[in-house]
Amino acid sequence: MKLWQKNTTVSDAVEKFTVGNDKEMDLYLAKYDVLGSIAHVTMLETIGLLTADEKKILVKELQSIYSEIQNSEFNIQNEVEDIHSQIELLLTQRLGEVGKKIHSGRSRNDQVLVDIKLFLRAEIEKTVQSAKSLFDLLIELSEKNKNILLPGYTHLQIAMPSSFGLWLGAYAESLVDDVISFQSAYKVVNKNPLGSAAGYGSSFPLNRTLTTQLLGFESPNYNVVAAQMSRGKSERIVAQSISNTAATLSKLAYDCCLYMNQNFGFISFPDELTTGSSIMPHKKNPDVFELIRAKCNQLQALPNEIAFVANNLPSGYHRDFQLLKEQLFPAFEKLRSCMDMIQLMLSNMKVKADILESDLYKYLFSVEEVNKLALAGVPFREAYKQVGLMIESGQFNPEKKVNHTHEGSIGNLCNDKIVAMMEKEISEFKFWDERFLINA
Repeated sequence: MKLWQKNTTVSDAVEKFTVGNDKEMDLYLAKYDVLGSIAHVTMLETIGLLTADEKKILVKELQSIYSEIQNSEFNIQNEVEDIHSQIELLLTQRLGEVGKKIHSGRSRNDQVLVDIKLFLRAEIEKTVQSAKSLFDLLIELSEKNKNILLPGYTHLQIAMPSSFGLWLGAYAESLVDDVISFQSAYKVVNKNPLGSAAGYGSSFPLNRTLTTQLLGFESPNYNVVAAQMSRGKSERIVAQSISNTAATLSKLAYDCCLYMNQNFGFISFPDELTTGSSIMPHKKNPDVFELIRAKCNQLQALPNEIAFVANNLPSGYHRDFQLLKEQLFPAFEKLRSCMDMIQLMLSNMKVKADILESDLYKYLFSVEEVNKLALAGVPFREAYKQVGLMIESGQFNPEKKVNHTHEGSIGNLCNDKIVAMMEKEISEFKFWDERFLINA
């Protein structure tokens, strides 16, 4: 079934090429297509294009289809082109002619747009929740290990003292930035394109304010051409948020690979969370972190992949946009699976105490000695020179103690401030509960 087909049969080769993997991707959108249709038929009744009885039976059947989707009892038949056609076909088969009325005042262009925006909102919500869960663990571990010192590096050279609390808290605060990025993306997608039809509006007196309210959008995409131009742009902005979070996770994964290396030996994990070698019986490989790093590096390429598909197109709808589903839709689950695995690993991480007792790390305290002299009244540049000469002559024997007390340093992590930042940012999301519409 094709909503656009008349009397001409399309070539099988053309149909196979143009449909591609779209039906598989459309299953991600199935329940959102139902929600959009419930809002649409509710609106059609208010402007006289459906009777109250027609609206009632359509909504009831759409709710039934929604339940089938939720219970994994739904599929797109081989002869059906897409999710929109499948749902209209089911309504027509079950309700007769009234099922054919649901497309009045609507195009597949604005139909898929509203589906995608509802999907993106829901996926952003789930992803932010996963980020918050990982954030909570990082803060917990930061507090637990805040007094255990750790070497800090610049250029991968020993630099200054750090701590496990400082290290873990840094990634917690980085996730706050990532949540802010998702908040911006959420605001972009939280606008209703329904009623823009093919991108130029409709001659029907559609009530776009009503569908905006029913679907929990902040506002409509007012200009109907702008609504269509949000296709591709919305996906790219959301992909950038995914990429930002992936960058945080990739860096953390790399740190863990480095720190569990025997030459560092700062952290370790139970044998059941590592893998071995087929030839070297001593090996405990960080495969989980390496795969997280690789998957997150793939996700960091996502904004460019989407940009290269959607760039250099004039206004209006183009079939190119279909391919964006394949790139973006699975990315959310990939990102969340990486967050889940990092949580599993960090929950079982053992940190090594007394790392800095080794003379390998005595030069970490050179800045502490410089600052001690400066606090005693020696000009900083002179203090720097004195300590440098002691190091060159082999006479540097520092007191292995740190006295960092300012905000955000070893002695004052400000984790409570970081927690408050995260709570503030999450509270500013206006997440929508789809049960409001499905149970109405």
